Amino acid sequence: MVCGTTFLWPRRRPRRTRRFARLSVKATGVRQAGCTTMMKPGDIIGFSSYGWVGFGVNMATYGVPFWSISHVGIVGEHNGELLLFESTTLNNLPCVIRGHSIKGTQAQRLDTRLLSYRGKAYHYPLYRRLYDFERERLHEFLMDSLGVPYDDVGAFRAGGTGWSWFESLLRGESMCSLFCSEFVCAAHREIGIFPTDNVSRWSPNKFVRTERKREILLKPRRLK
Repeated sequence: MVCGTTFLWPRRRPRRTRRFARLSVKATGVRQAGCTTMMKPGDIIGFSSYGWVGFGVNMATYGVPFWSISHVGIVGEHNGELLLFESTTLNNLPCVIRGHSIKGTQAQRLDTRLLSYRGKAYHYPLYRRLYDFERERLHEFLMDSLGVPYDDVGAFRAGGTGWSWFESLLRGESMCSLFCSEFVCAAHREIGIFPTDNVSRWSPNKFVRTERKREILLKPRRLK
């Protein structure tokens, strides 16, 4: 008290928001409601599975089981909505666009997909927004590719630099069936940001590492 006046010093603001956010993560496993709010067409979603299929993919592609990226998808848009486009057989949810379950290339709402996924998930943003003509090309490619069967031996073909080089001499690129990284790599090639002569050479790990090294993808943020 000074001259009969009482001064109330400002108290430090409690950090409740961060604590509640952590509780929300523990309760739901998803770090942000409405995960697509910070995303744009062409961004990559990387998954690291806790299951044995993810373990096998990482072993075949020289990744670290239960830690490295074992599956990838790409963000696209349809009727004004951002969706996850991916090629997989491990998801029984109906494709948002086709309306039925697909063992291959499909579109899903990311929030719904994350809730049922056993593992970690990361958002890899593109270093810039796509131009209008790039967005149109990406949309056309993703729509035309819906329903393509899953490539069951894609992980084995993509495994390791030596095997990828040797196998590419014996087998040309084929888009008749698509492994997850083949699909995503082909999408980025279609819009001209990732040149490659054979999308079958790229495993999920190798694709993400290379695009990060070339600064096509920015530092990831964890979604789950």
